[in-house]
Amino acid sequence: MAKKQLPVYSICTIKGNDGNPEEFIVSRFSEYLAQRGYLLQPHGHSFYHLVFFTKGAGEQGIDFTSFSVKPGQIYFMNPGQVHNWNFSGHTDGYIVNFSESFFHSLFTGTHYLERFPFFGGYGEHQVIQLSREAQQEVKELFEKLLLELKHMKSHATDMIRTLLLQLFIVVSRQIESGRLKQLAKQGYTVLRNFQKFVNENYAQLKLPGEYAALLYITPNYLNALCRDLLGKSAGEVIRDRIVLEAKRLLVNADINIKEIANQLNFQDNSYFTKFFKKYAGKTPEEFRKEYHIISANQ
Repeated sequence: MAKKQLPVYSICTIKGNDGNPEEFIVSRFSEYLAQRGYLLQPHGHSFYHLVFFTKGAGEQGIDFTSFSVKPGQIYFMNPGQVHNWNFSGHTDGYIVNFSESFFHSLFTGTHYLERFPFFGGYGEHQVIQLSREAQQEVKELFEKLLLELKHMKSHATDMIRTLLLQLFIVVSRQIESGRLKQLAKQGYTVLRNFQKFVNENYAQLKLPGEYAALLYITPNYLNALCRDLLGKSAGEVIRDRIVLEAKRLLVNADINIKEIANQLNFQDNSYFTKFFKKYAGKTPEEFRKEYHIISANQ
C-alpha cells in the first residue's frame, strides 16, 4: 500500500488572490475556503495563520486537540502546527496567513510575536472567545485589512503589518484583562520563559531541574508556578511537548519510528514506544494508523 504523507502548505502553495504578495493572504473566510476545500483535511502550515469566526459551528483540530467553532472566536497558529476543520453549516469570518519573514522589516526576527500568549504554540492559549466589544474592534480591523489589500496604495504592506499588530494587541488586552490579570506579573513572565525554553530544548532537556537552572529559580518554585497557572506540573509540561512533537513527526510518513526516537533523544526505539503509549494512550503505530499514515520503514 502506498504511504500517505500529511501535506504541509506554504503561502505559495495555497496562493492568494491575483496580485497578492506571497508573504501574506487576507480574505473573507467563506471565499477562502470555497476555493480551497482540501484544507478541511489534516495538514501542516509553514506560516502563521489566524481566523476570526463571525458565523459557523463544528470543530477544528489544532495539534491533535479538538476545539469547538463558535461565532466571535479567534484562533492563532504557528508554523509547524497541524490543523483541520469539520464545520456544521455555513461558516464565515476572516482569515490571515503571513510568512515568518513578514514582520522582519519592522522587527529583528519573529521574536516580537512571542510577547503575545497566543503565539506561544500552546493550544489552550491559541483559541480565544472575544467579548462583544473586542469582536467589533477586530471586525473593523479585518475590514481595513481587506481595503488595504484591495487598493494596494503606497505603503500598503506596512499598513497591513500595522493593522495586524493592532489586532494582536486588542486580543492580547482582552486576555490580560481576564485570566492573566489575576496572575502575578513576575510569575507569568517566568512561566512564559519556561514554555519558550521547553519549545526550544524539549529534545535535549527533559527534567524540570534543568529548566529551573536556566531560569535561575528552584525546581520547587517552577513546579508550584506551573501547578498554580497551568494546573499541571513542570514535568507534565515537558512531557506534553515531547508527545506533541512525536505526533507531529509520526504523521510524516517519510520518517520511521526509530528515526523519530533518535530525533527526540530517546535511548532506543523500545523506550520511545513505551513513553509514547504511556502518555498518548496508544502506540506510535496505532497513532499513525488513525491518521492513515503508513510508513514503509517501520
